[in-house]
Amino acid sequence: MKEEISKVLMMVQEGKIDSEKAAELIQVLKEKEASYIAPTAYLDKTLKVRVVSKENGNVNVKLPIKLVKTVLRAGHGIAINVPQAEKYVKDLDIDLLIDAIENELDGQIVDIQSANGDTVAVIIE
Repeated sequence: MKEEISKVLMMVQEGKIDSEKAAELIQVLKEKEASYIAPTAYLDKTLKVRVVSKENGNVNVKLPIKLVKTVLRAGHGIAINVPQAEKYVKDLDIDLLIDAIENELDGQIVDIQSANGDTVAVIIE
């Protein structure tokens, strides 16, 4: 942001804008910086997968977002081929999860309830 402010001040010195306009531009730059969440802050979040089964096969998985995107497809491919896990992951939309990560979404992004009462929730916190 310092570089942008320097450019605004240079424009004042060169007579391209007046001090009022410079103050407005600097305020906009400061607001933009304050509202920006750095990518590293998002990467410090956690993806949580919670499976509640009527058959006592509950699962709680917590993974750092940094790791998730890298291993998401491989992990789903493995889980879908494990008979005990397949019924829990077959309805997960992996492309939706990757899209959520790329767009830095927060909160619950998947909520699945099966006919027999099993639930799967995917949350980014």
